[in-house]
Amino acid sequence: AFLILAGVVLSLPPVWSRINYQARDLYANLKYRVNPPQAEIFVPSGEGEDGFVATSSAATLTALAPTPSPVISPALTTPTPTALLTPTPEPLPVSVYLPGVKPEPQLWNNCGPATLSMNLSFYQWGQTQVEAAEVLKPNERDKNVMPYEMVNFVNSQTSLRALSRMGGDIDTLKRLLNAGFPVLVEKGFEPGDLKKEGWMGHFNLVVGYNDDAQSFITQDSYLLSHPPGGGEIKDIETFPGFTVPYDVMERDWRAFNYVFIVVYPPDKTNDVLNALGPLAEENAAYRVAYERAKIETATLSDVRERFFAWYNAGTSLVYLADYVGAAAAYDSAFNLYAQIPEDARPWRMMWYQTGPYYAYYYSGRYTDVIRLADQTLERMTAEPILEESYYWRGMSYLALGDNERALTEFRDSLKHHPGFGPSLAALEQMGETP
Repeated sequence: AFLILAGVVLSLPPVWSRINYQARDLYANLKYRVNPPQAEIFVPSGEGEDGFVATSSAATLTALAPTPSPVISPALTTPTPTALLTPTPEPLPVSVYLPGVKPEPQLWNNCGPATLSMNLSFYQWGQTQVEAAEVLKPNERDKNVMPYEMVNFVNSQTSLRALSRMGGDIDTLKRLLNAGFPVLVEKGFEPGDLKKEGWMGHFNLVVGYNDDAQSFITQDSYLLSHPPGGGEIKDIETFPGFTVPYDVMERDWRAFNYVFIVVYPPDKTNDVLNALGPLAEENAAYRVAYERAKIETATLSDVRERFFAWYNAGTSLVYLADYVGAAAAYDSAFNLYAQIPEDARPWRMMWYQTGPYYAYYYSGRYTDVIRLADQTLERMTAEPILEESYYWRGMSYLALGDNERALTEFRDSLKHHPGFGPSLAALEQMGETP
């Protein structure tokens, strides 16, 4: 009777999610103690299969601007504004707060669906992170949801619309909030003991700002489930949010090239684009992000921040389809990585941002793609679940003529993320079934 009762209690979602989280966390920590992933370093060869050698100077060239590859951001289409941008905008108020977001503590490894669900709650979506995760993370052990996947979800699964941009800044967030739109940002995050947890990526929903306090107000799904200082948040449904200083937001946001998502009703499209200002047009936003990254590579003193800046330069150039320049920028980032103190290394970087795969693959550096994917998956000692890494390793094997290994990689990708579009397309092109 006791065992049956215990089984019933453990099967309850709130109980199981906590136990599941703690069990997986313990397992991962034990594995990482034996084989510390932060100790491994990727050293790019700089050579393509045709003997091409990229140099770091290529990353300082003016970025090309053809149409971005649809593989990278298949859903990021830019609506055309129906009104001219305001040439002399009025000064923004000192503070803005947008009520109406329903706080939602995240379930295990579920910050993407939870944060998006909170964003949608502002528009009375009526569902939760559970329904969002069923589409965004068909495999609950998936480590990350990409911004473009969240945009796709909003545009295909709801009556609302969403767009994503890179190159945001403090003023961008304030303009969007002042226009009445919460902003979802992806940023770096270091919960608890840095030596234990390490750096990771995380989503926040920005719902307000206060110039007098020089801070934003955010809803943070992780902190809602793990409040600072322990304990629990009382009356969580009315909790206004967490305070994040402007400089802390900017520092943590840098790790993701200042990317953000705006969700809005279709009839508010023009309001969003006007609030975006110079970031309204997608390619223009990539150029803004690239120029900012170039400045930061030369002006930042902290080695980890310069690593992020070089990585951002590579990411912006990938979206601008300057793959050789992007590869050189990523080379510079990876060469800096070894100089970062071991306990501060962002060893999970490739879980969230896969731009180096694009850059090296389209520069003909297939061996570098394979080596980087090998190392990325090996670092996931507990659960090697990254569908993008299997996909790009498969694409590189295919380019090298090893069809059998490519076939295995594409199918492994689909095991970890059923329905993953790029792998399905690759198999179709090979005339194979999943």
